[in-house]
Amino acid sequence: MCMTCGCSHESDPITGHHTHEDGTCHPDHDHDHDHGHDHGHHGHEHDHTDTHSHAPGVSPSRMVQIEQDILSKNNAYAAANRQALARQGIFALNLVSSPGAGKTTLLCKTIVQLGAGAGALPVAVIEGDQQTSQDADRIRATGAPAVQINTGKGCHLDAHAVGHAIQALRPSDGSLLMIENVGNLVCPAAFDLGEAHKVVVLSVTEGEDKPIKYPDMFRAASLMVINKIDLLPYLSYDVNAAIAYARRVHPAIRVIQLSATSGAGIDEWLAYLQDGVARAVAARPTQSS
Repeated sequence: MCMTCGCSHESDPITGHHTHEDGTCHPDHDHDHDHGHDHGHHGHEHDHTDTHSHAPGVSPSRMVQIEQDILSKNNAYAAANRQALARQGIFALNLVSSPGAGKTTLLCKTIVQLGAGAGALPVAVIEGDQQTSQDADRIRATGAPAVQINTGKGCHLDAHAVGHAIQALRPSDGSLLMIENVGNLVCPAAFDLGEAHKVVVLSVTEGEDKPIKYPDMFRAASLMVINKIDLLPYLSYDVNAAIAYARRVHPAIRVIQLSATSGAGIDEWLAYLQDGVARAVAARPTQSS
């Protein structure tokens, strides 16, 4: 059971994954193979207990310690992912949202737009869902490579699973890596995947007060994308209130308003991505360093 939100895990993605030919990752409990990650300490307590529940025989202090151990191990993998991505000059983003906010549609639109013209930018995608490969199939239909990670009853992606997916994808130097997390505004906030930034996608079909209801996520994100603005004429959604709430918990958060369906506002989003890749390439360490 996840200590962050109380969800249970049929299989723990941190214990290892294998990737099928269709690009779908699943937990793998045979640790005899070598895939670049140390499994020596992965018999950990990721089937853990919610800090607000009463686990028989487990004290609150012990539960806190378990959570700290899990996050510490995840952070070590995240640091390794970040270093590997930096060596290749890859700009990685972790897209988080509630289910149905439009992350996959935004990704598909982004891939098509960035792939057009002489300055085409290569994009690779890691898809996180509890079940099915439908989103990864949609991404592959655009021509971009994608790996699907199915988490079972897990509520978030973790850095170890993402590390496996990066190895399977083999993204090119100077490219864009988009990680679409499981639809959830709670647990993904606590798990660093090695990304440059978390991007929280908020649909105008949701409440304006999401940022203050789920402050950890909006505090962890560098950018808030307000999606589906083409629907604003038909809704009573207050965009200014949503931005004000977000800046109440994270004053420096950047905001981009767009519609992945109509394309309104998409140019600012594309410019943000292109600038991020350019910065990642410029900051790429030299061979001597």
